[in-house]
Amino acid sequence: MKGLAVLLVTGALIGGAAAQTQSSTTTTTTSSTTTKKEQGVGDDMKDAAHATGHAAKKTGKKVAHGTKKVVHKGAQETKKGADKVEDKTAQPPE
Repeated sequence: MKGLAVLLVTGALIGGAAAQTQSSTTTTTTSSTTTKKEQGVGDDMKDAAHATGHAAKKTGKKVAHGTKKVVHKGAQETKKGADKVEDKTAQPPE
């Protein structure tokens, strides 16, 4: 849930910054094809959203990997502690 909130806030900030950096002059082109520099704000917003989504996905994968490592290490230590307790409580052979 936090990740989604961060993603939305980041998108809003990037969108606001992109809107502020656009020049107020307009140009007309005679060609029907547009280059990367002639794209409008909408395309810039799409590019920013895709970049933000990609970054969020990479971050999520890193967090999941770290969580998996922590859980696995905790399980190993729990088993180690359980084995020690079992050894202490085992009845000696008679």
